[in-house]
Amino acid sequence: MMGWAITFLVIALIAAVLGFGGIAGTAVGIAKIIAVIAIILFVASLIFGRRGRSL
Repeated sequence: MMGWAITFLVIALIAAVLGFGGIAGTAVGIAKIIAVIAIILFVASLIFGRRGRSL
């Protein structure tokens, strides 16, 4: 999932260099959302993964 966030971030950087402001802003927004979701899922997997192994 972080791969998708990095992909959208690269798209945003390329669009910003080429001067496409709307596309760059949208890609950055998508990258932020995907990165936050990935971090939340990572923390959840750490919490629930530990609980499953200790039984």
